[in-house]
Amino acid sequence: MDIVTEAVFGPFQYGFMVRALIVSVLVGIMCPVVGVYVVTRGLGFMGDALAHSVMPGMVAAFLIGVSPFAGAIPMAIIVALCIGFLVRRTGIGEDTSVGIIFAGLFALGLVMLKAIGGISVSLEDLLLGQVLGVSRSDVLVTGGLALAVLALVIGLHKELVFSSFDPAGASVIGLPTDKLEYLLLAMLAVVVVLALQAVGIVLVISMLITPSATALLLVNNFPRAMLLSVVVGVISAIAGMYISFYYNLPSGPVMALVASACFILAVAWRQRPQALRPRAFTT
Repeated sequence: MDIVTEAVFGPFQYGFMVRALIVSVLVGIMCPVVGVYVVTRGLGFMGDALAHSVMPGMVAAFLIGVSPFAGAIPMAIIVALCIGFLVRRTGIGEDTSVGIIFAGLFALGLVMLKAIGGISVSLEDLLLGQVLGVSRSDVLVTGGLALAVLALVIGLHKELVFSSFDPAGASVIGLPTDKLEYLLLAMLAVVVVLALQAVGIVLVISMLITPSATALLLVNNFPRAMLLSVVVGVISAIAGMYISFYYNLPSGPVMALVASACFILAVAWRQRPQALRPRAFTT
């Protein structure tokens, strides 16, 4: 029993591991909560683009010596709203708008990182995350933003679901679909920034999309899918932290691999003969 206890609680005798676990669990909750809306709306590419587009803001924050949140969150929200504006006002396709902004801003971030120099963060940290380096203030900011996003999701759940599945009908009954769209994009931007410190720019999409897609494969009810996606996200975060600690592996990629393994298991489960039958999705 002592060996089991040591294995379970041993990593958390270190303060940095406790902080990393808290942030990782918060990411494992918030990414799937918003990710279910993202998957149902087909906004997966948007999440990946936002993760790359905030790089100039993060570099600027590191340059002036403040938390990367201070640069990344405003940058992500502005980018998300700009993409929504371009799609609605210019007639340019969503994928095209996302691709243009994503490529341009990510390139700008790389140029800034190379040209400025002297910043106490490496490109690898930005791309793969540095959850083991989060501070107490980072934990508090992450927790506060997570609570704010969760409150918005709970308060506007019916409206967001209606506008996701039937935007025309939602508009007919008087829901402000444009404002709901922009709000969802802003929440997506915040959640993407929260995930950056845990899994990095490259792997954000794994925590945002994979748990949600896994849940949507297994259940046909929106609230249950959201709950199950959170379970998958939290399992991925906790298992990833333990595996990375005991095998000296990077935390972010391991979390992404655990989430991917859960998705593969869900696909295998759905291949059972008794599972292959049409199911009506309910909200």
